[in-house]
Amino acid sequence: MSEEATSGQLQKRLGLPFAIAIMAGSVIGAGILRTPGVVANEVPVFWIAMLLWALGGIYVLLSVNVASELTTALPRAGGIYVPVHEAFGDGMGLLAGWAIWAGYIAGGAALALAFVEFLTVAIPSLQGYTVPLALAAISAVTLLNLLGVEEGRISNIVGLSIKLTLLGSVIVAALIMDPVAATTSPRLPAASPAEAAVGWVALITALQIVLGAYDGWQGPTFFAEEDKDPAHNIPRAFFRSAVIILVVYLGINLCVFTVLDIETLRSSDLPVAIMIESLLGPAGVKVAGVAAAVMALLTLNALSMTHPRILFGMARDGLFLKSALKVNKGGTPWVAMLIGSGLAVPMILSGAYVFVFKIQVATGIFAAVLYNAAYFALRRQRPDMHRPFRAIGHPVLPALILAITVGMFIAVIVADPSGGLWMLALIAICLPVGIHLRRQRKLTEKTA
Repeated sequence: MSEEATSGQLQKRLGLPFAIAIMAGSVIGAGILRTPGVVANEVPVFWIAMLLWALGGIYVLLSVNVASELTTALPRAGGIYVPVHEAFGDGMGLLAGWAIWAGYIAGGAALALAFVEFLTVAIPSLQGYTVPLALAAISAVTLLNLLGVEEGRISNIVGLSIKLTLLGSVIVAALIMDPVAATTSPRLPAASPAEAAVGWVALITALQIVLGAYDGWQGPTFFAEEDKDPAHNIPRAFFRSAVIILVVYLGINLCVFTVLDIETLRSSDLPVAIMIESLLGPAGVKVAGVAAAVMALLTLNALSMTHPRILFGMARDGLFLKSALKVNKGGTPWVAMLIGSGLAVPMILSGAYVFVFKIQVATGIFAAVLYNAAYFALRRQRPDMHRPFRAIGHPVLPALILAITVGMFIAVIVADPSGGLWMLALIAICLPVGIHLRRQRKLTEKTA
């Protein structure tokens, strides 16, 4: 193998279109076809549900405000791991890196299974082939991204275009077509007195679901090192993508509330499919199944390209195997990619991704707390650091998003204390490992 393929150097081939595609494409997926019904079940009032989805968009805007400063100041592969490691050292860096990486791998396994689930809606004869088809999906996107960064770049840009075309068509059709099925109510249904009595627990639960639907906005942080001009492209991509996502999410929710009656919306596992059926007739369900399967596969492709950069960043700092630094001629960290995709296989076969998600919820949000705290820590520790983009509204807006993530973390721990115990166990492992690795590096430096 050539030196170019083993040097551990990522290649600067990416630009603004890709940065937008990897963020919007990682967030917008088949989940938005399902989640409006789950949220409406908690808050069956149109304006409250729309407000929650708008608040989710504001949450992303506040998050990318901080991320724009951190990513452009530290444009290295690894995503949110990079500033956490820079600010808090090996222990917390290790925790953040593992939490995010495990979430991406488990998310990929879940998406592969979701792809098959949606596909069987359109092609029922495929039922019974869930695992082989899910493994085939994982293999396909892995092979595509092993070809190189250019293939990943093009596929993600095209993928986002397909998603926006599909969802845009759904929104336009819902707003201009007359329903043909009896699953509808007058446009923009009014809430009944019973529906209007929405409690705080339901509101908080619904908001957590909404914020989960916006997860994945961190995409550009993982590719800053490969961007030709991260100082300009990353902030632009963050804010433009956030607006795109918000518009799409509000549009889909406006449509399902407009076309479907509230009880149908609340009880449906896939409300957008029911909405399309009401517009197109029985064939609408198959159309929705194909669309959802395509969107799930495209999101899986985005995750497949992303997760190797986490291990790459950790390996460069001595927190993972050095072999994860191997980059092929196409610019892909191929060993890191095979490790992640390989781990997804037993998760699919055993269903272990559900357990990983259970652990990752608390640790993932804790990593977000560390990330936002790293903003303030680095402002204090390294005031002279070159910051091409400075967060808007400092210190108020960054403090607000830190407070929000702390609140989310507390809510998750209260709702599921076992997740907090798993997180404490991971901290108990990561801190001493981090201390040991730091000592080993110091000894190596002294003897060098």
